[in-house]
Amino acid sequence: MAYSTDLADRIRERLSEVPGIEVSEKKMFSGLSFLVNGKMCINVSHDNLMCRYHPDLEEEVSEKNGFLPMMMKGKQLKGYCYVEPEGLQKKDDFEYWIKICLDYNAIAKASKKKKS
Repeated sequence: MAYSTDLADRIRERLSEVPGIEVSEKKMFSGLSFLVNGKMCINVSHDNLMCRYHPDLEEEVSEKNGFLPMMMKGKQLKGYCYVEPEGLQKKDDFEYWIKICLDYNAIAKASKKKKS
């Protein structure tokens, strides 16, 4: 499972600055996922960020530098995308992605737990 440890550290550090949230980490999606309050929020996949955001923002985020649509079974998965490294270099750009992920996390439904 190869992912950018530098990017993971950057996310970890940024999330540690947010008051009132519980952050856990889980290896998934060929990388490292950051769960906020028990819900998948943001991931590191190889050198890319994988974001979960409100689907209503799709047009806005698609115009951002580094945006890559997330495809599943040949269709674009709205509310999810990858962000290539060039879209994360500037602090303001990185902050944008973290903010939209955290904003959506606050209203997103948690996935159902699998019964063991």
